Amino acid sequence: MKASFETKKDDLPVSIYPTNKEMGMAAAEEAAAVIREAIQDNGHANIIIATGNSQLTFLEALSAREDVDWSHINVFHMDEYVGISADHPASFPLFLHRHIIDKVKPGNFYPIIGMTKDPEETCRRYEQILRENPADLCALGIGENGHLAFNDPPLARFDEPKWVHVVRLADSCKRQQVGEGHFKSIEDVPAEAISLSIPALLTAKRVLAIVPEGRKADIVAQTLTGPISPLCPASILRTTAHAHLYLDADSGARIRA
Repeated sequence: MKASFETKKDDLPVSIYPTNKEMGMAAAEEAAAVIREAIQDNGHANIIIATGNSQLTFLEALSAREDVDWSHINVFHMDEYVGISADHPASFPLFLHRHIIDKVKPGNFYPIIGMTKDPEETCRRYEQILRENPADLCALGIGENGHLAFNDPPLARFDEPKWVHVVRLADSCKRQQVGEGHFKSIEDVPAEAISLSIPALLTAKRVLAIVPEGRKADIVAQTLTGPISPLCPASILRTTAHAHLYLDADSGARIRA
């Protein structure tokens, strides 16, 4: 799958594809290559994948590939709302079951449990599993406010010592969740979530940032041309040489000049 435009911003390669579907297929092609190499080298692959509407073409393309042996893959994800059940319509593990897990049936899927009496202990347990299974691949998105996972501006930390932590959701993040149809109103969005930290996400050997749609054009431009700052957490990707930013024509509209 050939990009229509390629560039590099600091250490970050950027590829723009004509359509969301082509972008998703190209990202899936690279993801599959990373997974195959990890299985060949280690007998298994550990991958972290994101949720959200922006990931749908990628997840569809990845789940349809016949060159990936899912029986040797451990799947992790990035975040979950505190206090919602696994069958809640907005549950991220439920999203992943629908769009990839139940299709490919990986060797293991490790969901973050949102319905927990002790979120801090849940964080500690999930961090332990992540550290025991170093990630070969992290496929993430960028939020409309620039967040990575649920590390919202301006409180996101590039040097957060914890790999998994409890975060308070910014109103801008809540508005995105409502806009994507996950909740009826901003009041319905939980106040807190369990999230992988930015250092945990970037510890993966290969990081694919998959960011389609016109609603992301402004934050993509800010990510690539503004200061590297927690005010735009995704800007840290520009210091991440093992990352690759995938865009479609709509999300990349402001950076082609």
